[in-house]
Amino acid sequence: MVLLGRKGELSGTAASFSHIEAPWVVLGVGAEALSMMSFALMAGRLLGEARSPLKARSLLVIALASNALTNSLPAGPAFGAAYSFRRYQERSVPDIVAGWAVVAVTVLAAAGLAVLASVGVMAALGQGTALDLVGVTAGTLVVAGLLMAVVREPQIVAPLVAGAVRLSRALFRRPRVDGHEVARRLRERVSVVTPSWIGLWIALGWALANWALDLACLVCAFGAVDAPVPWRGLLLAYGAAQLAANLPITPGGLGVVEGSLTIGLVAYGGAEASSVAAVLVYRVISFWALLIVGWSCVGGLAVVGRRRRAREAAELEEVTA
Repeated sequence: MVLLGRKGELSGTAASFSHIEAPWVVLGVGAEALSMMSFALMAGRLLGEARSPLKARSLLVIALASNALTNSLPAGPAFGAAYSFRRYQERSVPDIVAGWAVVAVTVLAAAGLAVLASVGVMAALGQGTALDLVGVTAGTLVVAGLLMAVVREPQIVAPLVAGAVRLSRALFRRPRVDGHEVARRLRERVSVVTPSWIGLWIALGWALANWALDLACLVCAFGAVDAPVPWRGLLLAYGAAQLAANLPITPGGLGVVEGSLTIGLVAYGGAEASSVAAVLVYRVISFWALLIVGWSCVGGLAVVGRRRRAREAAELEEVTA
């Protein structure tokens, strides 16, 4: 609504698209490709910490396919997580490790975004909106730290699970198994997951690289429309937009990210027309192009899966014949 009320000031947006700088677009595509590779390497480091390494190519294809599901379906994050879990299982990753890795990837990605947003708040301190976010950012960092501790020692949630089971038994008389028994089984299963703090910090570094390179794509988008980058509030606006993308309003934050990011950039000195143009270029690269590539990966993995199952069925028939 804010942008629609300023149509006169935004009338130059079309003009900004009339002289797109192709080299900057290529740099933006490269930055986004490296961003996705960083995400895949984060998952790979986590699986390696659980002694279930996968090849970088497989990790990248799974990451791209999962990203497409996450950003194009209602309740996309749940579908994306389940998809990654199934693809890890198909590659002989144990169930408990696959589940832990999916959760750990989500936690570390959120922690990386929290760190980046904190830097943005610090960079924008002295302005009213930034001061209002100091408490929220500090709280987010604390929560991210606690979640990383759970990722490092997943068995510490066993008492919480036992308490939840006891409460369920008291209220609904389900499940029939005792809470202490559930906690014991959980501790036994997650005992195979023993990541080191060094490994987790390296994975967090890849998570930070994932966000930083995605941000670099946005910077390249400003270069593509030959507009100055509003550095003063860039990180803050970017962090807020990525948080908005996680709200269950539209798949992938479609429309929400474009609006919140543009408003944030304009609020911190970006020109209205050029900011809109830059954000649209950024979203074409980081959202729409990745959707096309990701769904291609989904299709490719489905074909490979069918061929593998057909081959296994044929081999089983030969054995039983």
